[in-house]
Amino acid sequence: MLFSTSMNVEQAFAPDGPLAKAIPGFAPRRQQVEMAEHIAFTLKENRVLVAEAGTGTGKTYAYLVPALLNGGKVIISTGTKTLQDQLFNRDLPTIRAALKVPVAVALLKGRANYVCHYHLARNLADARLQTPEDAVHLRAIGRFMEISQTGDKAECPEVPEDAAAWMFATSSRDNCLGQECPNIKECFVAAARRNAMDADVVVVNHHLFFADVSLRDASMGELLPSCNAVIFDEAHQLPETASLFFGESVSTSQLLELARDTRSETVAAARDCLDLIEATRKLEKATRDLRLSVQAENARFGFAQMEDNKPFHEALDALGDELALFCAIVETQAERSEGLANCLRRTQELQEILARWIKPENTDWVRWVEVFSQALSLNATPLSIATIFKRQMDGHPRAWVFTSATLAVGNDFGHYCRELGLHWVEPPIETAVWGSPFDYPAQAVLYAPQGMPEPNSPDYPDAVAKVAFPLIRAAQGRTFVLCTSLKAMRRIHELIGDYLEREKLELPLLIQGEGSRTELLERFRRLGNAILVASQSFWEGVDVPGDALSVVVIDKLPFAPPDDPVLAARIEHMQKSGRSPFMEYQLPRAVINVKQGAGRLIRTERDKGVLAICDPRMLTKPYGKRVWQSLPPMTRSKVEAEVVAFLEDLPPPASGR
Repeated sequence: MLFSTSMNVEQAFAPDGPLAKAIPGFAPRRQQVEMAEHIAFTLKENRVLVAEAGTGTGKTYAYLVPALLNGGKVIISTGTKTLQDQLFNRDLPTIRAALKVPVAVALLKGRANYVCHYHLARNLADARLQTPEDAVHLRAIGRFMEISQTGDKAECPEVPEDAAAWMFATSSRDNCLGQECPNIKECFVAAARRNAMDADVVVVNHHLFFADVSLRDASMGELLPSCNAVIFDEAHQLPETASLFFGESVSTSQLLELARDTRSETVAAARDCLDLIEATRKLEKATRDLRLSVQAENARFGFAQMEDNKPFHEALDALGDELALFCAIVETQAERSEGLANCLRRTQELQEILARWIKPENTDWVRWVEVFSQALSLNATPLSIATIFKRQMDGHPRAWVFTSATLAVGNDFGHYCRELGLHWVEPPIETAVWGSPFDYPAQAVLYAPQGMPEPNSPDYPDAVAKVAFPLIRAAQGRTFVLCTSLKAMRRIHELIGDYLEREKLELPLLIQGEGSRTELLERFRRLGNAILVASQSFWEGVDVPGDALSVVVIDKLPFAPPDDPVLAARIEHMQKSGRSPFMEYQLPRAVINVKQGAGRLIRTERDKGVLAICDPRMLTKPYGKRVWQSLPPMTRSKVEAEVVAFLEDLPPPASGR
């Protein structure tokens, strides 16, 4: 960064400062300025700050302003691509213009977000597409590639981001040819990485950060040593994301992609090798047989649960044998093209991961199987990522900032810091909580209904629907019902539909799965009086400010299922160490998830609404107090009539005016 500025954070946020002058409606908030000053100090002194900033604090500006004024290279990592795009396209240009600082900014996403010239050309010529729609989409992507400056699929409105055709038009870490690619000079990924290397501020997401750091790949692996600071927004997601990427996995999807790519490369460069074409088909069959050996879907199993599954182990052995034969044939053809050489490398890597999964080298990892409707993955996850993550922070001195609306339990960050190894950092890290500036006692009611059955009782979803409906009726829709399981979600949706029909209330009733998350949210906002019944994916990263959302109902405290193989192994590991897994791990995670769900309700200083947490454990268990004390200071009530009266006093929904 080749500029200097005498401006400090306090001047930037002043009532008559550059932000107030340049941004319509901007007004500094005490919490925002304090947070920005702490971050400025952290960046200057190469320290570590863990900061919780309540909804409405304005934390985005609180970290962007000092990042732009600091004068060093900064990596900003977010939890979602949506926030990544918002930072790059809206927030950073706004602040950069207001502060008049000549800062170069770059956006860097994972390979799968950029059109790949090589794979698109191969598949346009010889792809076995599933549907005519895929062919239409693939041709549209080809037209987009010709005119695009970035190749970012988010900028291609003709083709939905989740369209199957993107698989044929992008590369993955596995099948990217890197510097050996004949299209390297025009490669969009390479261009994005060059821009990132040259930029002062680079916006990435957690998945890319950890995927590339853990694999020592060519983007973050080069960016990290050169940067002066790393800022993680939505930092509550880091432990889960880091666990995923510091582990290992091999999936049937990877193996099928390997077979498909090898067949495509063989047709292009070794058409005479019929044995290899046949080997790709045998590998596909062995891969599909592995998936079919487990009679379940959307389920997770620990390795111990699979030990007596004879068909699974037979299919696993057969796959290993087939992969070895496949590797031997690919090796005979690898010199005939860069693509076939890459297929050989991928085959050898998958063989190694599969061998380690069958006979593990590390006893501190947990092996587990995840089954989807069409796929299966074999996973190995470290029991703790603290040592691994701390190692990433060591070495070149730099500042680290971890921020989110939900990191602490009360004012305690112990759980979060232990998970990431931050309690070992020297000098000791700083932690801080900045509460929301909203007037929660006036704006919101926390409702804990009485007389609820135990959460594990069969009629519990019925009781939740019975609690939710009077609130829905009083608010005239405008409700999220957030569920901890898909089964409960479907039952509660059905019952609310029955209630609406019985009372002849014509309110739109939506359920997760009817469309993409983006489409459902857009419909919910547009309708103004809708009810949305959803599960985990709507608990966070969802923003519905204004009158369209006045009630959030949470069915249960979101404890992770104790039979989850990774959780079960971590619980056992902590118990053996004499620690309390419930108080140190399970409860803090549940509290943070509740705070995320609760955060959907009040998004601006004008919003009003009710948060109903139906779980009786919040009232009956000693730990329940820790849950509600971690929530914003809403007015509390156990009386339905009080809550209904509060909702009936709200202005009617836009659709009802």
